[in-house]
Amino acid sequence: MLKKFKYPSIILLFFLVGCQETPKEKTPIVSKEINPDSTQSVVKTSQETDTIPEEKEDAFELTEENAIDFFFNYQKGLPTTRVKLTTNHGNFTIELYDNVPYHKANFIYLTKKGYFNNTMFHRVVKGFIIQGGNADNKETAQKRRAIGRYLLPPDTRKGYKHHRGTISMPSSEQDNPHMLASPYEFFIVVTKPGSYHLDGDYTPFGRVIEGMEVVDLINEQPVDDGDWPSKNIYIQKAEVLQ
Repeated sequence: MLKKFKYPSIILLFFLVGCQETPKEKTPIVSKEINPDSTQSVVKTSQETDTIPEEKEDAFELTEENAIDFFFNYQKGLPTTRVKLTTNHGNFTIELYDNVPYHKANFIYLTKKGYFNNTMFHRVVKGFIIQGGNADNKETAQKRRAIGRYLLPPDTRKGYKHHRGTISMPSSEQDNPHMLASPYEFFIVVTKPGSYHLDGDYTPFGRVIEGMEVVDLINEQPVDDGDWPSKNIYIQKAEVLQ
């Protein structure tokens, strides 16, 4: 089982259980919060800063009440979009699906806000997934507080499956019978040909179109008993490609 942490901000860190040869039974993939000031934190960050996120002059804050309307309007007119992730193990590019509008808009919005910069791939399950979008540094906590607390509706009926290379989003840890998605994290399927036991529970919203070998390399990194990488795997930068 994954180590559990508390965090003063919004729901983070989801949990995935599975393996390539004999996938384990379904368990909730949830996002949990990490306290950057806790002495129990497992991720050993070496780049902790107190940097305020970009666009800090924008006082707008997402909430449960305004997030759906905001992303409904934000996604209008967005082109077919690719996002490049630069890590300390190499780069890869994701193409986001046009007909999963809320999740696409959320990922683009967070990318443009600089949220994913200096976060980590904090969970690596061999032959199954890599999980990103979390960190135990103060910078990440500040970014979440500035962006806001909100969840996204699931969108699992567009015909997309959890093939190898699919990027998908975890559900919230909260009492959540409708499987609302936690917006700040994502996972990428490494399993060949895929992890189809996840279909119907989580929302695929894109796929890796370039650099899958980098995703595989990240999945091969040494981990501890809780699937935490032995050395930090940083998302150094995320950027929208036109």
